[in-house]
Amino acid sequence: MFTMPDPRFELRKITETEWLILDHRYESNDSRRTVACVYQLDAVEVDVLWLRDLPLATSYMSAADVLEDVQRFHAPARDRRPVAIPHRPPLATA
Repeated sequence: MFTMPDPRFELRKITETEWLILDHRYESNDSRRTVACVYQLDAVEVDVLWLRDLPLATSYMSAADVLEDVQRFHAPARDRRPVAIPHRPPLATA
């Protein structure tokens, strides 16, 4: 099944070697909109400066890989079963 990428996040090219990852959940004048700054180090490596506290890597092979990782991190976990809630009988009243 093919799914469309999350339109919440955008990889915006700023210069030939710099990108921003933007979160469209926030308004354009909100500082929380910028998630990360991505800088190309060489032909096969980019460095990431996270502007949010995310437990993700700081080096990737491409800017697109960074965007995919952010989308994967924020994607709802649909592959897990729901957490079972234990059911107990009502408390006895004396």
